[in-house]
Amino acid sequence: MTDNKFRKREVMARCVPMNTLQAVLSGKWKFLILWYIAFYKVQRFGELLRRMDGITQSTLTKQLRELEDDGFIHREIYKEIPPKVEYTLTELGKSFVPVLTQMMIWSQTHLCLPDYVSPYTEEQIKELLNQE
Repeated sequence: MTDNKFRKREVMARCVPMNTLQAVLSGKWKFLILWYIAFYKVQRFGELLRRMDGITQSTLTKQLRELEDDGFIHREIYKEIPPKVEYTLTELGKSFVPVLTQMMIWSQTHLCLPDYVSPYTEEQIKELLNQE
């Protein structure tokens, strides 16, 4: 691999926080999973599966387990037949909501087509940011 300015020790040391965040939230679906759980407050597995077009059950299961292991979400299992599982944000997950919200707003402003109409109102976004 060629040497470049980003591989120098002092630069690498400054990138540790972003590198750590990328390691924790890597995965195609994690941001979207966190967004839906944050927006709807509580989500069941089937609800997430229906909302996320293109994700497989095994991938959703894996991503949810990783988010739980990393402390972003809480999984509540109810002892009923059929079994019921609900996902909510932990305090760590809630602290990430302003970042998610800014990412959504930035993407809407800079990446969406000009005729895009957001399904989220300004009021809903403000409420989301104030739920902590």
